[in-house]
Amino acid sequence: MPKRGFAGRWRKSRYLLLMFLPCFVYFALFKYLPMFGIVISFKNYNLYKGVWESSWVGLKYYRMFFENPDFFKLLRNTILLGFYKLLFGFPAPLILALLLNELKNAVFKRFVQTVSYLPHFISNVVVASMVVLFLSPSTGAVNQLIAWLGFEPINFMVKPDLFRSIYVASEIWQHVGWETIIYLAALTAIDPMLYEAAEIDGAGRWRKLVHVTLPGIAPAIVILLILNVGKVLEIGFEKVFLLYNPATYETADIISTYVYRVGLMEGNFSYASAIDLFTGVVSLIFILATNAISRKVSETSLW
Repeated sequence: MPKRGFAGRWRKSRYLLLMFLPCFVYFALFKYLPMFGIVISFKNYNLYKGVWESSWVGLKYYRMFFENPDFFKLLRNTILLGFYKLLFGFPAPLILALLLNELKNAVFKRFVQTVSYLPHFISNVVVASMVVLFLSPSTGAVNQLIAWLGFEPINFMVKPDLFRSIYVASEIWQHVGWETIIYLAALTAIDPMLYEAAEIDGAGRWRKLVHVTLPGIAPAIVILLILNVGKVLEIGFEKVFLLYNPATYETADIISTYVYRVGLMEGNFSYASAIDLFTGVVSLIFILATNAISRKVSETSLW
């Protein structure tokens, strides 16, 4: 009987399972299978000996990273860059979605949505090149405007104190439109009768926003916040690598760029794997802590 029940469920869901198959294969091959490589962080990995023949060194590379003079600088830069991205980047798509939701002109609304989505499809290489061109001290549009106002041009790309602002601003511009999709989808699920009832009670736009709209999309906000907190240390390598230079290492050098240098450029794969595993564990702790707090203060959580 259980076999027939399983066969019946399989026949009923076979098309959904087939649609899910590419996703399963992707995560199995590129996310879970590579986890096998974690073992080299506990070994003195030799490319010619292989994983199993390389000598076991235990926590040697973890201690090496924690005792590294640059450890706190790398951790500080990574956390600050991730925190600023969360602080300014997380509310941006929510605010844009709320503003778009208030637009009555459907044509203009679609135009704004399309224009704000487009930068998401531009590669990080192109975005970084655009940033460098716009901020060029000689021909950049920003410095031309500054010169037109009567001020001296600023070489933005060699100032360490400006790097985080430049990075976060470029991230918001590139992804704000795409990230509004989830919020716009959540807004469509709110019952229009709630707005009608609020209007009958004399509520204006602001009160409807506070008492109807935000509570209606609160679960989506909480889930995305939890996921974004887990990514605080997982700052994208590509854009930082393309934007930073030796003059901005003080604030721009983060864990992922350091892993690139010691892992790929210097060939110290065990050391790089140890650092990467440390980053993953800290990110997992962030997600678990944020999820636990959310479960205590609200009814929404990832699990």
